[in-house]
Amino acid sequence: MKRNSFIVWLFLLCFTGVTAQNRYELNSGWKCRSIEDEKATGEAISTPSYSLSAWKNAVVPGTVLTTLLANKEIPDPFYGMNNELIPDIYKTGRDHYTYWFVKSFKEETPVNGNQVWLTFRGINYSCKIYLNGQLVNKEPYEGMFLRKTFNITSMLSKSGDNRLAVIVYPPNPVGNPNGGQGGDGAIARNVSHQYVAGWDWIQPIRDRNTGIWDKVYIEKTGSVNLVNPHIVTLVPGKRVPDGVQKDAVIKVSAELENASAEKISGVLKFSVEGDVVSQKVSIEPHKTVKVSLPNYILKNPKLWWPAGYGEQNLYKSELTFEKEDKTVSDSETVQFGVREIQTPWNPITQSRETHVNGQKIFIKGGNWIISDAMLRFSPERYDAEIRFHRDMNLNLIRIWGGALVERPEFYEACDRYGMLVFQDFWMSGDCNGRWLDPFKIDDQWTRRKYPDNHNLFLESAADMIKMVRNHPSLAIWCGGNEIAPPDDILHTLRDSILPALDGTRIFFDYSNTEKMSLNTIGGNGDGPYTIQPLSVFWNHKTWPFNSEVGSVGVGDYESLKRFIPEKNMNLPVHHPNQKPSETADSVWTYHTYTGVGYEGSLEPYGTPKDIHDFCRKAQLVNYDQYRGLMEGFSSHMWSWYTGVIIWKTQNPWTAMRGQMYDYYLDVNACLYGLRNGSEKLHAMCNPVDGTLMLVNNGFDPVSNLTLVANWIDMDGKNSLIKQETSSIDASCSKKLNNIKKELDVLAKEKGGFLQLQLMGANKNVVSENIYWQPDGNGKYSGLAQMKEAKLKVAVKPLKAGKLEVTLSNPTGNPVAFFNRISVVDKKSGERILPTFFSDNYCSVVPGGEKKIEVEYNASSKSRLVVTVSGWNVAEKEISIPKIK
Repeated sequence: MKRNSFIVWLFLLCFTGVTAQNRYELNSGWKCRSIEDEKATGEAISTPSYSLSAWKNAVVPGTVLTTLLANKEIPDPFYGMNNELIPDIYKTGRDHYTYWFVKSFKEETPVNGNQVWLTFRGINYSCKIYLNGQLVNKEPYEGMFLRKTFNITSMLSKSGDNRLAVIVYPPNPVGNPNGGQGGDGAIARNVSHQYVAGWDWIQPIRDRNTGIWDKVYIEKTGSVNLVNPHIVTLVPGKRVPDGVQKDAVIKVSAELENASAEKISGVLKFSVEGDVVSQKVSIEPHKTVKVSLPNYILKNPKLWWPAGYGEQNLYKSELTFEKEDKTVSDSETVQFGVREIQTPWNPITQSRETHVNGQKIFIKGGNWIISDAMLRFSPERYDAEIRFHRDMNLNLIRIWGGALVERPEFYEACDRYGMLVFQDFWMSGDCNGRWLDPFKIDDQWTRRKYPDNHNLFLESAADMIKMVRNHPSLAIWCGGNEIAPPDDILHTLRDSILPALDGTRIFFDYSNTEKMSLNTIGGNGDGPYTIQPLSVFWNHKTWPFNSEVGSVGVGDYESLKRFIPEKNMNLPVHHPNQKPSETADSVWTYHTYTGVGYEGSLEPYGTPKDIHDFCRKAQLVNYDQYRGLMEGFSSHMWSWYTGVIIWKTQNPWTAMRGQMYDYYLDVNACLYGLRNGSEKLHAMCNPVDGTLMLVNNGFDPVSNLTLVANWIDMDGKNSLIKQETSSIDASCSKKLNNIKKELDVLAKEKGGFLQLQLMGANKNVVSENIYWQPDGNGKYSGLAQMKEAKLKVAVKPLKAGKLEVTLSNPTGNPVAFFNRISVVDKKSGERILPTFFSDNYCSVVPGGEKKIEVEYNASSKSRLVVTVSGWNVAEKEISIPKIK
């Protein structure tokens, strides 16, 4: 993603934040130097007169590696085998990646009792902070997930010229990246993310992400600082998205910190929708108090709903502390959504249901690792990634326990797009001892006591709860990935901290606990993780709320060439009796290509001729796998299942496992197969027994529906198989007629296409689903013989950065099969990323037409074109007309 294309937008965002909060970030002008090169003390370095002429520019927020990369001292570790050229901290020792970070800034000493505060939102892993020759943190500051705020009023220079110096130390121990999940597991002795020592979907991060990795900012207040506001919304009863709503209850509290030596009295006010709720309060000198306001009754509230079920309405409110003399000491703007979440037990499925505002939601989720493995976060990247999840017709994202509690900007995007969030804390079955593991340095029982500092874990957890608890998207807390924390952490977190600081969301001990999904079939409570025959998704009962199931995600040729050198773009060859590591290129396996079942799944389409053919056929498998997965689970909605979470939907680096779009935000066919299979109102066919089915994910029944099942042969000839009228109740799946005999006869020779069209009362198509069927031998022999379809493409600009692309397939053509649309820079030939499509990898029947909306970043000064190419459609390039 080209970050510079969003500079204007980011400037406006930051400017708005400054004026709203009297707060500014220290996010530029930093310098850094290794302690191997700099021997001066923190007192000396933080003196404004100390020379930094030998120091280099630093990236903050960032890590040592992001700084080295920006200074071109290391190659891009995400490309080829470059990561192997970067020294690993386990071999170099921690000093090699221990760095000073220095920032000079202007801020005058305040008067009249006003205060200045310095906040770090995340340092990995420990540090000492100096300002103008003085040590700021008198107590140790360690732990990746702990925010710290320091009152620096008395330390500011009278001249207004200030020097901040921070020495950041790596985790200890750093862990041996020996090929295990989390390496030798020792990284989990810290309260930090675990994937940095390597996993089966990523290579080790060489500095373990040491640095000032999250925001640093200065805030100016009066003598009382307002912190940790908390807003709880209660929405009693069963609601619907539209119409007049019954009242909602808003419960508000905040902490007030008196930095002065005098007792201060005043009023805490909460303002929303023109109304004000207030509470008088007195705060003793140098004390912090929690203040709860009287309940606010919100009339006819605009509710927040998950994606696909209603609007994501958000309210902007302000909390203000006003002193007795009417001066405002501090204020905070808080955005929140009005919703309530319940998680009752379903006795039929033996698993939890998720209810929002009294309505049950069938969970269609994706597992998320982290936006960027080197912690290069940005609001625009978060926005793109969460939008992709919304576009997949998903409604939940689970944050895996080997990473972090996601940033407020992530949650803001989830709030906008209606993604519920299942948030793990920092445990994993791999590092924390669920299993025996020969790769680990400690035995299973020792690892179950990780991390070393339990109090730090609990302190960090409490702080992260406060950081994100106001977001309506946050739905579920979880102790860890596939394992619960040690008992003392678990009991304190579950029984004390969460009830006190949140109390509105369910807490699961671990991600596949039987408290979430009763395990009656053996195994670990999740999986499988490889390509499955579609029959498995439909006929094989798995865990009733499966927290991890999924398989493939290799991108197309354009995606692969971004991180695989041309000399390594070699075709993986399928050998049933050999491991992929023995047959695939070493760069492919380094980027976690497993090939388990992948090439075998391509064989029915014909053995790939070259790498281009491999990538093209891989997209067919990608689409079919994820459409089939979601259709199979949806077919047993509320009878077998209450939800499913795909492992996984994105990669934070250039890997080839489990992704709907690549690291560079380029989509592959997984996304659109999943989008199709997850439609709100969907027509589908069981591939095992040929039963036609309807799925309704909505809250309302739908009547006067007509389902038309057409067969289209390889020459484009259309014949009606079945047409029937039906209706469907709210939130359910429904079986209709069986067409297996007809399909077997029609497909026997060459295969063909089954087109399902579900039409409403006005004959408008509300769902279209096109399956490509194999021949009687299970081969797609007809696809290999398809004639070219002379597809017509028209491009209509709707506004800057938004197009309508119309694909028309004239009568007499064969099906224009599996067309990929892209927006491309004409000069470079590279795709514009990210680009969002209302559909892609789509097929158009003879005489049919598809209109697809396309959105992209319009700031590029280059000439852009739309390209379309398909299985049997020659690539077309269409210039984008100017907006009239």
